[in-house]
Amino acid sequence: MKNKLIFFTILIFNFVQFNAISQTVYIDINFVVNNSDIGKSLNGKLEKKKINYLEKYKNKEKVLIDKENALLAQKNILQKNEFEKKANILSEEINNYRSEKKRINDELNKTKIANTKKILNILNPIITDYVDSNSISLVIPKKNIIIGKKNLDITIEIIKLLNENSKTLDF
Repeated sequence: MKNKLIFFTILIFNFVQFNAISQTVYIDINFVVNNSDIGKSLNGKLEKKKINYLEKYKNKEKVLIDKENALLAQKNILQKNEFEKKANILSEEINNYRSEKKRINDELNKTKIANTKKILNILNPIITDYVDSNSISLVIPKKNIIIGKKNLDITIEIIKLLNENSKTLDF
């Protein structure tokens, strides 16, 4: 009698576990955000801004290097206190350059984070509808999966749905 009870308990547990696994899928959210049409648009716009800033700062950096080389060339000619004064001024310009460059990088990162949140806000109802229509009980982030069957990955389907539902977003 005990053996039958244990057998049925294990059988029921395996059946419940099998049903839970069959209704569990995983998704790579970063891949969805970066490879959807909206995500590609965002990344393209941010890359253009970044390239423009890099060109601007490359020119400023070249000017600062030229100033430094000119100052070093005058080191033996100038008096010590005059050289130190010019070196301090140059050092201040370099610090301003670095802080401005850091501020721009921080601004670009904040823009990316804010717009990624907008994309995720659009994506959330799409995933919810997909889960409801396909009777899925659990969606797990792909980064938490060690090994999983490819047919449980819903990333590509969600990208297609996101591309169909939203073509553009104001960034």
